[in-house]
Amino acid sequence: MKLFITGIGTDVGKTITSAIVTQALEADYWKPVQAGDLDNSDSHKIQRYISNSKTVIHENCYKLNTPASPHFAAKLDGITIDVKQIIEPKTQNHLVIEGAGGILVPLNDSDCIIDLIQKDYKVIVVSRHYLGSINHTLLTYEILKSRNIPISGIIFSGDENKATEEIVLKKTNAKCIGRIDNEPYFDQNVIQYYADKFRDTLLLL
Repeated sequence: MKLFITGIGTDVGKTITSAIVTQALEADYWKPVQAGDLDNSDSHKIQRYISNSKTVIHENCYKLNTPASPHFAAKLDGITIDVKQIIEPKTQNHLVIEGAGGILVPLNDSDCIIDLIQKDYKVIVVSRHYLGSINHTLLTYEILKSRNIPISGIIFSGDENKATEEIVLKKTNAKCIGRIDNEPYFDQNVIQYYADKFRDTLLLL
C-alpha cells in the first residue's frame, strides 16, 4: 500500500500524521521535496518519532535551502524542479509519501504537488480546524475529485469540532481515520499511541 499524505494547507499536521501512519504500518517513508530546515527536515523528524526497526526513510529527490514554495525555493537555489526526476523509491514495504503544503503548491511553472500523486496511491487528507478550514478542506476534495483522485481517508488534527467534521465528512463521503488531538508534545510514545489507535482503519483503506 502506498499512502500519500497531503494537507489543506501548511502547518496542519502532515508530518505528525505521516509519523503516525508510518509507525502504524511499519512503513517506509519518503518526502520527495524538502524546502528549508535541511538540518531538521521532516525526514529527520520522522526518524525521531518512530520506534520500529523496519521503516526505511528514503532520500528526498530535492533538498532546497529556503522554507518557501518549492518552485521559488528552487529558483533561489538556481535550479528548476523536474518531476521526471522525482522517482519513487523501490520497496517491498508499505510506503508513506508526504507532500509539501497543499496539493496546489507549485513545483515549477507547470507542475504542482498534486502531479506527484500516482494512480496506485491512496490519498489521506489532513484537515485542521480554523476559521476557513471547511472551505479549504472541500476545495482540496474538489480538486482531487476533478483529477479523479479519490480521498481514501481524512485525519482531523487539533481540537474536536463536531459541526466541522460532520459537514466535511458528509460532503466528501470520505472515511474518517481519526483525530490527532492538540497534545502538549509529541514523542515516540505519543506517536505509538495514535499508531495503535489508527492501525486497523488504515489497513482497511
